Amino acid sequence: MKVFQAYVAAGFTALLISLTPAAAKGPDSLSELAEKVQDAVVNISATQTVEAKHNKGGEGPQLPPGVGPGAPFDDLFEEFFRRRGQGAPEIPRQRRSSSLGSGFVIDPSGIVITNNHVIADANEVTVIFNDGQKLKAEILGKDQKVDVAVLKVKPEKPLKAVKFGDSDKAKVGDWVLAVGNPFGLGGSVTAGIVSARNRNIDSGPYDNYIQTDASINKGNSGGPLFNMDGEVIGINTAILSPSGGSVGIGFATPANTVQPVIEQLQQYGETRRGWLGVRIQNIDDAIAETLSLGATRGALVAGVDDKGPSKAAGLKAGDVIVKFDGKPIKESRDLPKLVAATPVGKDVELVIMRGGKEQTKTVKLGRLEDGEKVASRDGDKDKPESGAASSQSVLGLELSRLSDELRARYQIKDTLKSGVVITGVDPRSEAAEKRLQPGEVLLEVNQEAVSDPADVVKKVKALKGDGKKTALLIVANGQGDAHFVALPVE
Repeated sequence: MKVFQAYVAAGFTALLISLTPAAAKGPDSLSELAEKVQDAVVNISATQTVEAKHNKGGEGPQLPPGVGPGAPFDDLFEEFFRRRGQGAPEIPRQRRSSSLGSGFVIDPSGIVITNNHVIADANEVTVIFNDGQKLKAEILGKDQKVDVAVLKVKPEKPLKAVKFGDSDKAKVGDWVLAVGNPFGLGGSVTAGIVSARNRNIDSGPYDNYIQTDASINKGNSGGPLFNMDGEVIGINTAILSPSGGSVGIGFATPANTVQPVIEQLQQYGETRRGWLGVRIQNIDDAIAETLSLGATRGALVAGVDDKGPSKAAGLKAGDVIVKFDGKPIKESRDLPKLVAATPVGKDVELVIMRGGKEQTKTVKLGRLEDGEKVASRDGDKDKPESGAASSQSVLGLELSRLSDELRARYQIKDTLKSGVVITGVDPRSEAAEKRLQPGEVLLEVNQEAVSDPADVVKKVKALKGDGKKTALLIVANGQGDAHFVALPVE
């Protein structure tokens, strides 16, 4: 046993830290754990059948009788025309593409979990067990947002199953075991530790991955990440690698994130997520100061859906959501995960900051999937009347009134009824550093609407007169998606 001693000089207090050999090198063997869980881990073979045609768009000779898909010499027939320099006739042909992944059984009756991307668009899915048994699988449901799919097989006898553990209890440094089907080799076991938690890799709206250095490679997708009790704490989903192979940075979707989704897919065959009906963005130090938040926290509401539940509750752009259903929002990406996991129709209390003061709002959550359907059906509205264009320079921006000519030039949707068009950005300005671009539309300055460049100049001048250092802008792209930008007024 090694003992390290550190002393606090002022009090001559000794702090003894003891490291046992087991703590230093990890468990002596993982064989018992591997044997315990391996039969519940499966290989997934997903096959997609697509119809392809040769000589697309070309005109070739008509097919003679007996020539076509499945004919004995149809490959020779194609080669004949290729050698003669002619395009072969269009021959409809079914081509099969296959992918391999991993999965695991969570119910002895035949419920299997894998990644959505393993079986996406597959016409046929086969589950291959550790003993070589192969069973056709039915897809009960799948979800792209957290990349999970639920399969159902019909075994002759109960299957070996594993259960989910509490992924919130996983700590950085805990030992983990990954089991899967790397490169189609079959059941393989790798070990490592939890390298980090709550990782955001910008793969979707609910990113909070467990990062691990347990070797994960192509084919491991959909396989389980076990803790030392044999519980599934994550689904191996992605790797960060310049080579395509493991470099010790793998990501697993936490069990606590996927479990509610799996339950919905089993019960309904689809997801039913909560929906607030707001667009949000991150808050930086400049925005936090402008909105008098006191600290960088919360989710800034950049826009409110006219048909969403937040509109009816009185939320508006510029509000900062700092609590949702009693849970603090430390950063904006915390909010979508909490909302999605909350039952549709629940009355939820929101604490917001508006004008530097806290307010409480109650919102009855809608269903995200319904909101997405409404958004996809919304078309362009009637065009607004346009006035004569005028131009002004302020805050490092060249601004002009919204006109038909500018709308056409920058492909600005007719749903943007008013605002001021950014026609130029000084490359030396803070606006350029914040990535403002020509073609974007300035909607508000310090939460007051603007419709003319002169309005912007006037408001910036007033801010200077009041001793303010920053102007808070709402800027929308040509599609109408808005966000906040804080710029210095000097």
